[in-house]
Amino acid sequence: MPKRFRLTRRVPIAMTEDAYRRLKSFAAEAGLDEGEAISFVFENFDGITDEEGLLHRLRRFNLELDGRKK
Repeated sequence: MPKRFRLTRRVPIAMTEDAYRRLKSFAAEAGLDEGEAISFVFENFDGITDEEGLLHRLRRFNLELDGRKK
């Protein structure tokens, strides 16, 4: 029997305009709303990320983060 899909957690998040546009685009392409799209990404995180690429992008993002906050 398939697991029932319920959005049980609400998390207030802040994201950049670029991230929000990408989320909306991904959700629309997949036929999901934004909450469902975020759930999909995190439920399938290991399967949709390349660990080496993720670590590289995360380091780069962290280096740029202070400059983006100003």
